[in-house]
Amino acid sequence: MNPIDLLEQYYDSNSRAYKILVEHGRQVANKALAAARQVSELKPDLEFIKNAAILHDIGIFLTNSPGFGCYGKHPYICHGVLGAELLKKAGHPELALVCERHVGVGISNSDIQHQNLPLPNRDMIPVSIEEQLICYADKFFSKNGNAEPAEKSIPEIIANLKPYGPDKVKRFETWMEMFE
Repeated sequence: MNPIDLLEQYYDSNSRAYKILVEHGRQVANKALAAARQVSELKPDLEFIKNAAILHDIGIFLTNSPGFGCYGKHPYICHGVLGAELLKKAGHPELALVCERHVGVGISNSDIQHQNLPLPNRDMIPVSIEEQLICYADKFFSKNGNAEPAEKSIPEIIANLKPYGPDKVKRFETWMEMFE
């Protein structure tokens, strides 16, 4: 499977959104693959990680995110579940789980209910080692369209997670211990 071919079914390869998405996906893939080497004894599927990292944000075009050149009708927080639907329809249910579970450091059903989020009522927290690696790596990079996007520092990531609760910070710190 070529993840770029799948992206091009939904994105114009000359669009701002496509360029941001591909660059971000490659950054996440490289970081996730490097982290996977730290847990080689768990035998993470490296090809799956590469493909899933490229595709994890495929749903952004369906969101109202003008900074990315996306003018869909949904809020950005929905991009994971929207991307999951696209990948399920394309016959990739395992990749769909990565889409759904990568937002934040995962979103619990309790988070959805207490924050009244426009998401299905279910846990969407990374389970497999591959899902965890991609979610972890994703925290290091913003999709901002800058020519030379910088990798975020650990203190920046933790500061960004703190408003969402100590459980989110703890999940990320657990991944740091595993993957660094």
